[in-house]
Amino acid sequence: MLVLLAGIFVVHIATVIMLFVSTISNVWMVGSSNLGTASSGLWLLCNKTCERLVVNSSDEASLKTVQAFMILAIIFSVIALVMFIVQLFTLEKGKRFYITGAFMLVCWICILIAVSIYTARFTVRVAEATSSHHGYCFILAWICFCFSFIISILYFVLRKK
Repeated sequence: MLVLLAGIFVVHIATVIMLFVSTISNVWMVGSSNLGTASSGLWLLCNKTCERLVVNSSDEASLKTVQAFMILAIIFSVIALVMFIVQLFTLEKGKRFYITGAFMLVCWICILIAVSIYTARFTVRVAEATSSHHGYCFILAWICFCFSFIISILYFVLRKK
């Protein structure tokens, strides 16, 4: 049981770190053009130098929504991690980690909304790209989506021994 708790804790910390990296880094889409390789994230467009990401007015609300939900996912994931540690020491034996599971489920929903909007609206956003593909931050966000769902279910099922 102690090994299971430690494993869940390690995966949870890895999920928080991957969420930070995927939100902060600017490699959600990568494209190559005659100017070189360009990458864009949620905040900047980088070629040789990084500039503020400029989108047209119809996509600006969608980008702000993706940014907000990724930040919310980080917040809920960190809160869930803190709640897990608190519940680990205060919860009675035989009780389940419902609060921690609920926070991770909200984190999962935030990631789902953010990555779904990004997939639907911004898949070919790198300027003047002849061939573009998803970067590692986009892939990390989907991995965090899977991990947060698995962790939330494990928290709901897990009992304190």
